[in-house]
Amino acid sequence: MLPPIPVLADYGISPDHGFLPPDPPLEVLPDPYYAKWEWIVSNLQALLTSRRIREAVDNMSMLSTSYLRSDAEWRRAYVVLVFMLHGYVWGGSRPAEKIPPQLTVPLLDVCEHLGLPPVATYAGVCLWNYKPIFPEEPVCDLRNLDSINTFTGSLDEKWFYLVSVAIESCGAPSIPLVLQAITAARAGKSLVVTECLQRLAEVLDEVGTLLERMYEHCDPYVFYHRIRPYLAGSKNMADAGLPHGLLYDKGSGEPEYRQYGGGSNAQSSLIQFFDIALGIEHRPTGEGPPSSTPLKDEKEGVAGAPRHGFIQEMRSYMPAAHRRFLEHVNAVANIREYVEARRSDKALCIAFDACLSMLRAMRDKHIQIVSRYIIIQSRDARPSRAPRASSPKRASINLATARHGERSDSKKLRGTGGTALIPFLKQARDETGEPAIDAWARRLLSNGPSEASFAALSKVDEDHDGHLQVVGLSGTWAADDSEGGICHW
Repeated sequence: MLPPIPVLADYGISPDHGFLPPDPPLEVLPDPYYAKWEWIVSNLQALLTSRRIREAVDNMSMLSTSYLRSDAEWRRAYVVLVFMLHGYVWGGSRPAEKIPPQLTVPLLDVCEHLGLPPVATYAGVCLWNYKPIFPEEPVCDLRNLDSINTFTGSLDEKWFYLVSVAIESCGAPSIPLVLQAITAARAGKSLVVTECLQRLAEVLDEVGTLLERMYEHCDPYVFYHRIRPYLAGSKNMADAGLPHGLLYDKGSGEPEYRQYGGGSNAQSSLIQFFDIALGIEHRPTGEGPPSSTPLKDEKEGVAGAPRHGFIQEMRSYMPAAHRRFLEHVNAVANIREYVEARRSDKALCIAFDACLSMLRAMRDKHIQIVSRYIIIQSRDARPSRAPRASSPKRASINLATARHGERSDSKKLRGTGGTALIPFLKQARDETGEPAIDAWARRLLSNGPSEASFAALSKVDEDHDGHLQVVGLSGTWAADDSEGGICHW
């Protein structure tokens, strides 16, 4: 018997707002008991500028989470606490390694309730951190959005978050569309499936158009040097000053080191939903399309090891309900198989291939953004550049300065979210076109116009031995074939 089609309400997902909360996020916690938390986060820019954020948190009283009532309040508490956490860690000349109990204890409670790790995630800085300027106007309109909290108070940082918010809102209609298509495929209603795929292609095109608007108000230099360091996690951060991760002190017992990746758009449930819906399969970085020869485990009738460890790891940074929803959709997804079994239905095949084309084009745009905001900025930040006369004698250590470290292996730097970002993005883009049905579509999607642009990107920071270093939105990665995937843990 086939598993049931997911019901969005069971996962707290709205057909109108998608993975965004059904109602706009709370701007403040309503109970005055939490006034001290709200005071710190509302004065975060001043506390970071004056280097007094750690003093404020250290002097904060231990507050219980027992006064949090609604889901919206738990989400707001998470946003407040992770902004405090990252400000505390990265708000000095050196990162703070030990997190005090008055921050650790409530943060761990909130994260356990929400099913999230104790670190700033995509949900914390984007999904639950926006407000509409005019409540009656749509959230997908960037002119109607503002961020509730930021580290820098800059328009650049707000815009970086809000483009993602608008994309989530714009992409929301795709969720009921895909579920409708899956239902129609079960009933053999090809016309309905075709119409759903045609509309899905339009949504993907709109999402790609929104992504290009990143350039309007987010300056690459400001992002790389001012915003990005605060988004860093604690995993693979030795070069940025956290060789063992963070000590989350609960106030009792011996604190243990923990390491988590930082906030990343790879934690967007919407993007993984697109891949699941269209049957796109991603392999470890550097691995080509599967051959017709089955794996050894498959020959023996035993399921092989999970092939998408990095994807599963990114899901652990998503809200628990969203994670469960993706697992449910993966269990019922049938669109690719349905289309492949009806290759003579040209309208159906063209609609499916159009979806792949739009999603691939969006990934092309993502590669271009990473190039402009990260690779070029990383290249310009090389230590060979003469320091400014006004630079302090003791420079701060964070992601923006990690490349200037004194370690002998500083050429091989690491950061939050994973490894080999650009090779992964290129391969993910190419894999997006692999399910294409018609021969002309396969040729088009396997030889897109972006190939030349990536060829130029792949030369950045390439050593004489062919070792390629690339940089992601929250850190720096080395493209080692032995590590594979975007996430090296």
